Amino acid sequence: MNARDTVLVTGASGLVGAEVVARLLAAGRPVAAVLHSTADIVRNDGTVLDAGTAVTGDIRLPGFGLSASDAEDLAGRVGVLVHCAATTAFDATPSAYEELNVGGAANAIELALALRVPLVHVSTAYVCGMRGGVIAEDDADAGQSFGNEYEHSKFRAEGLVRAAGERGLDWTIVRPGIVTGDVRTGTIREYKNLYTVVKLMVEGKLRTLPGRYDATLSLAPVDHVADVITAAVLDPAAARGRTLHAVGRDTLSLREVSDVLAEYPSFRIATFVPAAGFDEADLEPIEAEYYRRIGSLYTSYFQRRLTFDTAQATALLDAPPPATGKDYLRLLLDHCLESGYLGLPLPSIEDVLAAGDLGGHP
Repeated sequence: MNARDTVLVTGASGLVGAEVVARLLAAGRPVAAVLHSTADIVRNDGTVLDAGTAVTGDIRLPGFGLSASDAEDLAGRVGVLVHCAATTAFDATPSAYEELNVGGAANAIELALALRVPLVHVSTAYVCGMRGGVIAEDDADAGQSFGNEYEHSKFRAEGLVRAAGERGLDWTIVRPGIVTGDVRTGTIREYKNLYTVVKLMVEGKLRTLPGRYDATLSLAPVDHVADVITAAVLDPAAARGRTLHAVGRDTLSLREVSDVLAEYPSFRIATFVPAAGFDEADLEPIEAEYYRRIGSLYTSYFQRRLTFDTAQATALLDAPPPATGKDYLRLLLDHCLESGYLGLPLPSIEDVLAAGDLGGHP
């Protein structure tokens, strides 16, 4: 270790950021966490971390708005900046995307240049926009349209990062897919985005959606995403100038998702219809409201047929991505049931026998 081995991490209290902090600490790297509030850094399994150094900052401000004393302290010991902080909401305002996702990346770039340290920037695999087919890790600007402003904002942020390379910035970009639960347990501490849509579907609140059954989803177990980011920090020479897709091995078609959901007796199964044949006016008033407020934000993911290449991420980790097919989806759903997020699970045969109630005569 040397005097500049500290890793400065933004978004350290977020789902991915906390897992990155945990891995860096386990590898013996000091961490300085940039926190917008005094929130604890809580791992996906509920463990509260002591990052060692926490500084108050705001990614919307130049230099993250760090105090003069914090800035001076960090300048002498930070060796790499990991920028995880962003809004991942699909219904944020244009100004929020501009300030947090684009402006935050610009401020991270300037700080990394000022400190003369590499930047590991966390983006999203869906900067590919509405393209289909195989998306290479080095694919960037192909004139694509975007499914939502979140994707567009992260695309613009990536452009700033790459352009800063001409000014001497050493950069790595990590692109997670749809972040989901732990690959071994299915555990996730934040039920957001796709989880919200699935909940509305299986509860019968969204019964008809525009989509195609051959559309594919690329899930990204949170532990795998954190592994890729951490590897980029620990092996900067191998990661320099690379874009890394942090996604699971398998894509899931909407047909496969629907088939797995049908295995659960308590779940309602949504019907996907071609976008050309979908009319919000045909929905019942309550369902139409759910669709307008939530469902419509995600339907672009039900239209795309794509696969993300992971050759560079695989080489960096020296290991293939984890399996994320139907068995993994079942694991996620089982956790959602056990945690109560998707309602109470049906009793198992063992539970029924233990209770002595077989549903017959007394």
